[in-house]
Amino acid sequence: MNAEAQRDILLISNSTMHGTGYLDHAEAAIRELLGNRREILFVPFALHDRLAYTERARERCARMGYRVHAATEAAARSLQLDQMDAIFVGGGNTFRLLKTLYDYGLLEPIRRFVAAGKPYIGSSAGSIVAGPSIKTTKDMPIVEPPSFRALGLTEFQISPHYLDPDPNSTHMGETQEERILQFLEENETPVVGLREGSMLRLQGNSVVLKGPLAARVFRRGEPPAECPANSEISSYLEPVAAESRAR
Repeated sequence: MNAEAQRDILLISNSTMHGTGYLDHAEAAIRELLGNRREILFVPFALHDRLAYTERARERCARMGYRVHAATEAAARSLQLDQMDAIFVGGGNTFRLLKTLYDYGLLEPIRRFVAAGKPYIGSSAGSIVAGPSIKTTKDMPIVEPPSFRALGLTEFQISPHYLDPDPNSTHMGETQEERILQFLEENETPVVGLREGSMLRLQGNSVVLKGPLAARVFRRGEPPAECPANSEISSYLEPVAAESRAR
């Protein structure tokens, strides 16, 4: 059985919604994913204050009945992934997150962990690094990872915190849609624009959009598509063949 057939993944656009607490909007989806699993490895590398970030995740997960173990500097190399039931990669700066995963040699162990069927939860930057690369992040490159190549747990890119163009805005900078279209000028990989409050649940080959809003999917050579909330969207995520684009 291939790794894709085994995967059990939840990719969250944002960890906090306006007017609610940390992970409140995602709690039901997290519980559905984890079931009776209890031991979670939390990866806080995307933020500078890793201890405070871990404590925040630990307190919130404890209220759901889960125990958080920190992949901080002292523990990252020695903590045995096979002792964990799930892994949660938090959000923050995507470049810092990916660089630290490279620094600690954790990309391949995480890939093996997910290939074995154990759950992966990503939020924001943690969702981006689940894709083939971090080329669709909006973050500032405050550090330089050895490569933009990421975990490759999905065949598509994530663009979280997706904002639709505002027709009344006088701002002359690029919209998120324009930046994604620039990515597709140079790359074949489909991109999911994941709006706030939205999540993707991947089970084997299935990709289900969860949450109250549609997602915007971009494929090279095709108009962007609106995928309905709470629907199976894997059919939208196949790259468009070059011969089809040429017609």
